[in-house]
Amino acid sequence: MNLPQEIAEACAPLFEALPLERAMGELLGSHPKQTALVEKVLANPVLSNRPELCSALWLYVDDLERSHTISQSIDGATGSYWHGIMHRREGDFGNSRYWHRRATGHPLLVGQPEGLVGEVERVRGKNPAELVEKQRQEWLALFEWCANTP
Repeated sequence: MNLPQEIAEACAPLFEALPLERAMGELLGSHPKQTALVEKVLANPVLSNRPELCSALWLYVDDLERSHTISQSIDGATGSYWHGIMHRREGDFGNSRYWHRRATGHPLLVGQPEGLVGEVERVRGKNPAELVEKQRQEWLALFEWCANTP
């Protein structure tokens, strides 16, 4: 991951316990794991005042409820983007589209403002490896962008 050193160090225990290739393995659903570790990681002052990173880390461990609580309070396109991803992961595709439209203009949403919403909706209930990987790469791109944007 391309992260500032202090953020990489703060997140290292989580990313070591749950590497990206094992995280977010299902397109839909919430089966939280490693939540105690996320709580510990988020206690680090480097992360505690970065709600976009906090929301992202809850998504990373499939705790959609906690991610939602945080993402809905983040103003602007970045908060809307995390919010839209969260609703897609819970299977609320209409709400996901709404939040992705609100994220229009975000530098990572070039071309298709709805991101993976339609693709995930079409395969509802299945987890094709290529879409799971797209989901991980989308998360990674947005997480890195947030971490590197003051």
